[in-house]
Amino acid sequence: MRLLIITAFILLSNLSFGQKLRFKIGNQKDTTVHLIKYIGKGLYYADTAEIKAGYVEFDAKKQVPGILGVLLPGQKYFEFVYNNEEVSLETISPDFIDNMKVKKSEENKVFFEYVKFIGPKKTESGKLTEQRSKLKSEDPQFKILSDKIDALNKEVIDYQNNLIQSNSTKLVSKIVRMSMDIIIPEAPKDDKGNITDSNFRFNYFRTHYWDNVDLSDDRLVNTPVFHSKLEYYFGKNMMIQHWDTILENAFKFCDVLNPKSKTFEYCVSWITSSYGKSNIMGMDKIYVMMADRYYCNKNAEGKSPAFWMKEDKLKELCEKIPAQKNTVLGVKPPNIILRDTTDSNWRDFYSLSSEYIILYFWDPECGHCKKTTPKLETLYKEKFKARNVEIFAVGKAVGEDFAKWKKFIKENNMTFINVAVTETLFKAAMDDARQFVPKFTTIESLNYQTTYDIFSTPRVFVLDKDKKIIAKSLSVSQLEEMLDRLQGKEDLPKIFPPDPEEDEQMK
Repeated sequence: MRLLIITAFILLSNLSFGQKLRFKIGNQKDTTVHLIKYIGKGLYYADTAEIKAGYVEFDAKKQVPGILGVLLPGQKYFEFVYNNEEVSLETISPDFIDNMKVKKSEENKVFFEYVKFIGPKKTESGKLTEQRSKLKSEDPQFKILSDKIDALNKEVIDYQNNLIQSNSTKLVSKIVRMSMDIIIPEAPKDDKGNITDSNFRFNYFRTHYWDNVDLSDDRLVNTPVFHSKLEYYFGKNMMIQHWDTILENAFKFCDVLNPKSKTFEYCVSWITSSYGKSNIMGMDKIYVMMADRYYCNKNAEGKSPAFWMKEDKLKELCEKIPAQKNTVLGVKPPNIILRDTTDSNWRDFYSLSSEYIILYFWDPECGHCKKTTPKLETLYKEKFKARNVEIFAVGKAVGEDFAKWKKFIKENNMTFINVAVTETLFKAAMDDARQFVPKFTTIESLNYQTTYDIFSTPRVFVLDKDKKIIAKSLSVSQLEEMLDRLQGKEDLPKIFPPDPEEDEQMK
């Protein structure tokens, strides 16, 4: 019995680890070719081999199930399904699909039959749709074309449903099912036949959007179809492109995924990184809050949910998140209580009763600050002060910068509030901060650069009357335009016209 068990294990091992991906490609010179794989929408090199006399072979044990491809010189390639089975395909360049013959692979017999069926149907449907677009709806030919398109769609859906039912255990059936739109029922109507919910179809579509996707199957992540669905779901056609709306849906979506799965890893990583790269003001909140929840939080095991991250990179990321959470739109950032130019009076912005507050961080030695700061003073004098808009400026004034800070303020006749960790305050706090905290100020104020994640200057935040951040990283012209608009003064002549170079520098 023991011998039989061992023999069976060896046979299983050979099946699992001896699989080959074999291809015969006619009309192809001897050269180096690549096996490529999908991770989401991205194509990556998976392996390299030499094709000789039209034959090339790859070791399947290095690959994970999903959609793979064979990449030939000239960026020509064809795709196939890999699902832990031997694959043997024959074709002729350059018409890979038309000439494709599946010698071995149950998955790809179904896959290429489907591809050869769906291709002509899409072409035909596209032509009919183009013809119809040139007609008016009342034209008799419009209905004829519509009926033909509907008939084609039905034929395709019937084929897809039959494929799925007949191949329920195959990966290709899940890929095809994932590509299909859900069927939306008719909207509810009252006794008179009037639709009672005009948003029914959209809400149903969004609620059931993932019904055709097996989110527990990690193989689907290794297909471009999955990424397309994910990207569309978080796109403008599915939800308002507001950070809080996207975050709410991102949390709901990611929280139901298996936290140990590749699907979880891909979805969390893609959402976090995509919005982290965005140049749209406010979208960084998605990056920050996703990182806080799925990278810097602790799971039931006391570890980060981001099991794919290296410890050093995770530590580097999470050290920045607390400060970044202080400066996302919609939050009330920590108060800043520091001394003004008298080096004795304490000022803070929480005590201000302004309709809007511009929180401005600057450095008297910063070249860009030297241009921006006097412009702010002009805006303050000519527009903002009379309209109950205060500027609370936090300057760099430690060491030699203290004298430069005061000199710059005096020479530019700056009349808005200017505070800083002054040289004397800095030295005294370094000796013993308890003489100031909490009687006069806070640790967050003394360490404002860390508290507000000030890694460069100038930095601008706009706060409303409740001291919540409503905008940030604006140039002077953008500040003027925004506050004029917010206060119903958008028709006023602008003191500072748009400056593309300055706008770009403030991002």
